[in-house]
Amino acid sequence: MPIVVRIDVQLAKRKMSVGEFAERVGITPANVAVLKNGRAKAVRFSTLEAMCRVLDCQPGDLLEWVSDSDSEVADQAGTLSP
Repeated sequence: MPIVVRIDVQLAKRKMSVGEFAERVGITPANVAVLKNGRAKAVRFSTLEAMCRVLDCQPGDLLEWVSDSDSEVADQAGTLSP
């Protein structure tokens, strides 16, 4: 997938659990998992805003575009999560 979600990196930096993050953002832990695993098809701006507020970061800290060719090479090397 060309858009990679880096929520786990930001959570680790802040030593915040998925449960605490989900509660503070106002989404379910299951929806956090969908985002983290790259299965989300869309994110509302209001949700993205809440995630950035809770994590005190910019949208670019949470979302990264990776070209299809880079994504395929990284997947084959095992460096990107699914």
